[in-house]
Amino acid sequence: MSTTTRLVTVRPGAARAGARRSSAGSIDRPRRSVLLTVLTGIILIYSLIPLVWLVINATKTQSDLFSTFGLWFGRDFALFDNIARALTYDDGIFLRWFANTLLYVVVGAGGATLLAVLGGYALAKYDFPGRKAVFAVIIGAVAVPGTALAVPTFLMFSSMGLTNTPWSVIIPSLISPFGLYLMWTFAAEAVPTELMEAARIDGASEFRIFWQVAIRLLAPGMVTVLLFTMVATWNNYFLPLIMLRDPDWYPLIIGLNQWNAQAATAGGTAIFDLVLTGSLLTIVPLIIAFLFLQRFWQSGLAAGSVKE
Repeated sequence: MSTTTRLVTVRPGAARAGARRSSAGSIDRPRRSVLLTVLTGIILIYSLIPLVWLVINATKTQSDLFSTFGLWFGRDFALFDNIARALTYDDGIFLRWFANTLLYVVVGAGGATLLAVLGGYALAKYDFPGRKAVFAVIIGAVAVPGTALAVPTFLMFSSMGLTNTPWSVIIPSLISPFGLYLMWTFAAEAVPTELMEAARIDGASEFRIFWQVAIRLLAPGMVTVLLFTMVATWNNYFLPLIMLRDPDWYPLIIGLNQWNAQAATAGGTAIFDLVLTGSLLTIVPLIIAFLFLQRFWQSGLAAGSVKE
């Protein structure tokens, strides 16, 4: 009886790689980090508690708001009654504020996104004198907070007679330095120069190259900028506060603050239940927009992160 011995040669590099793979987990199933999981859970709870509190308290009556625990339901479920009262209170002014907010978002945020796409594409794909100076101006504008420009903007618009009009909110919203910078960096990676040259050889004009070729490649970045500008315009508080005096032109955030301050005025009626219900109705469109555009937003943020 003979025994055959088979020798297997293992390369030192492969052995070290296998040891590292076994110690850190497989590539398909990486080892989980308990600390990272705990920190993520804490951040998730911290982010969801205000939303849960708002949803629960929007179902309460005015009396239950002050007599029951904040993170649990009251004796009566009054959500639908609160919604009906919020939509009809003061001759339905909430619906007017909602329409104003949609106007500011569609025209302001939509226009800011379009200008950011056009400007970012031009800065990324065309070489012209003063390009570096424009870059420096954009970086400087990103660093300047919007509140620092609110008073000078008010003085300028007041001299032009534009205060207390929708244009005093829409025009400043059209400028988004961060969106322009984001589209600049995104267009530089998303639109290949070779593709543009091939289109020029085929006789396509620059206008046609942008609208039929580049715009499709820029879609993830456009959605990302749109979400940022939409949230910024929807939650814009300080600019409408100093620009608008007529309640008929208030956005939702200013109108709800007026309802909240109503109890502090002489003879005013406390309507905190309607304030909470209106706040819940205010954030619903943002949640729907994020859920609907989430896949485009995630791809836009990850674009350019991997080099091939």
